[in-house]
Amino acid sequence: MGRVLAIDYGKKRTGIAVTDPMKMIASRLTTLESKTVLPFIKEYIQKEEVEAIVIGYPTDMKGNASDSIRFINPFIQRLVKELPDMKVIQIDERFTSKIAFQTMIDAGLKKKDRQNKGLVDGVSATIILQSYLESLNNSII
Repeated sequence: MGRVLAIDYGKKRTGIAVTDPMKMIASRLTTLESKTVLPFIKEYIQKEEVEAIVIGYPTDMKGNASDSIRFINPFIQRLVKELPDMKVIQIDERFTSKIAFQTMIDAGLKKKDRQNKGLVDGVSATIILQSYLESLNNSII
């Protein structure tokens, strides 16, 4: 069984989360400069079995693609081109940053820690991945 990797791709920073091999738990893996994400992923999948990559796809309240699509779509195209055998899944990431911020408050993180945008991006990737896992579980029931 392979892991699932999740990406919260941003113009400057990208949060990455991963499941355990049984695909039960989503955990924050890291936050990277966006220009280093593809080499990181290629190296990671050499070490760990990854069966799918989930990418947060930003939409507005009406479900239309948001402005950030202009830099996310080229990344997705490069990812698919360089990893043609990898299953790439886009998932609505609406509100993940706000949910991540609230999660950090609920976890008791200090204000200074909550201002760490890299941490917010990593938590957002984890929320995207958890949402994907829940959608899989709901489709089984």
